[in-house]
Amino acid sequence: MTRKPPDFDLWTEVARGVKPLGRHRPAAKTVKPAKKVPAAAAVSAPRHEPVLPRRQPATVPSLAAFDRRMAQKLTRGKAEIEDRIDLHGTGLEEARVRLLRFLERAHHHGLGMVLVITGKGASPFSGHTLHGRSHFHAPERQGKLRRALPDWLHEAPFRLVASGFQPAHPRHGGGGAFYVKIRKRRRSP
Repeated sequence: MTRKPPDFDLWTEVARGVKPLGRHRPAAKTVKPAKKVPAAAAVSAPRHEPVLPRRQPATVPSLAAFDRRMAQKLTRGKAEIEDRIDLHGTGLEEARVRLLRFLERAHHHGLGMVLVITGKGASPFSGHTLHGRSHFHAPERQGKLRRALPDWLHEAPFRLVASGFQPAHPRHGGGGAFYVKIRKRRRSP
């Protein structure tokens, strides 16, 4: 004699009340035949040129990725940080203004690498950060400042002073901070 699972009777009772769905056939789609185009009209149709992306003005440089050696240093938390700013608890507009001033000052003083602390946000996952590139882009892990900072750094005023950024190592704030590489100053003749 085989022994019945404990919820077998419940399952049998539920299964009795289930009515199978009838075979449902989707309605046949009617396809209109394509209009025939005379051969002469098809040949003389204007050709559309591909739309090319607009080039950035020469005065506003783009953000570049860190070179391999620097990326390894940053990933290992061995980067030399020359200054830092903590934007924790600051409103978006005030944080944007403070960050731009900070980066302009760092650029003026010839600094190379700074740390921008944004905070992780108040998500239930904010305390559970492991270091990894894809981890930091999970939307439930990002606070408002953390989400806004990459957008700001792609704006023209920021690109004039910053040349790249990357999420920080856990020893420098992990999911709540970014390394920002400051663009080198051009020497005036």
